[in-house]
Amino acid sequence: MHIVIMGCGRVGSTLAHILEDKGHSVAIIDQNPEAFRRLRSGFRGRRITGFGFDRDVIAEAGIERASAFVAVSSGDNSNIISARVARETFGVDNVVARIYDPRRAEVYQRLGIPTVATVRWTADQILRRLLPEGAEPLWRDPTGAVVLAELDSGHLWVGEKVGALEEHAGTRVAFLSRMGEALVPDRDTVIQDGDIVHIMAGADDVERVNLAVAARDGEES
Repeated sequence: MHIVIMGCGRVGSTLAHILEDKGHSVAIIDQNPEAFRRLRSGFRGRRITGFGFDRDVIAEAGIERASAFVAVSSGDNSNIISARVARETFGVDNVVARIYDPRRAEVYQRLGIPTVATVRWTADQILRRLLPEGAEPLWRDPTGAVVLAELDSGHLWVGEKVGALEEHAGTRVAFLSRMGEALVPDRDTVIQDGDIVHIMAGADDVERVNLAVAARDGEES
């Protein structure tokens, strides 16, 4: 594929190297020509100086034949405007924009522009380790209706089958994290000590599921 990246900071340059190593062609845009110093000497992609929301600039980057567009500059407005230009003007379906303000990210998700809110994501990762019961879901669909969430009390089900947990809590187990690797279980998979249970559920249903799973503690007592 040909992929256009706006922003040659740490994220943009890292993406460019990874994508090139995977065999894709890459063009990277930045308004500051000094930013291209982050690219390795053997980088074969195109370097374009300018603004990613400038139609002539992204046209020079090959947006008309691009399979994807990524906006990871340091400006929220620049990222979202360039992503919309790529999608609405040049018809690129696969676009992603980095957004620092999570309130904006939710709005743009509803406009159909997938976003990565880096500050919110980092904060959620920390909260998930400090206060698991207070953390945000791991993933939320663009409408906000469906979430992927980590169970607070999965350890109470060690030795039980996944199907038993699903029936008790009225939910679906999406996957288990076991020894640092993801495992997609079936109903007969036995939950082991150290497993982290992840469910897929409606956003309004997560609290009920957590309470139902935690209620096993009282049953055992």
